[in-house]
Amino acid sequence: MLKVKSRAGESVQSMLRRFKKLCEKEGLVRDMKRNAYYEKPSEKNRRRMRKAQRTISQAQ
Repeated sequence: MLKVKSRAGESVQSMLRRFKKLCEKEGLVRDMKRNAYYEKPSEKNRRRMRKAQRTISQAQ
């Protein structure tokens, strides 16, 4: 659970900006988009394999 404490003299807009950055850093937006619809297990495995191949090819 993400929490953003207000700093002295900080506006609501800057707090919201910090909260959005934290959400993006934690990957919450990406997870929400991925869970917005059902993904078949075979599609999930295919996506994971493609991601693994990209990371291997970038390391070389």
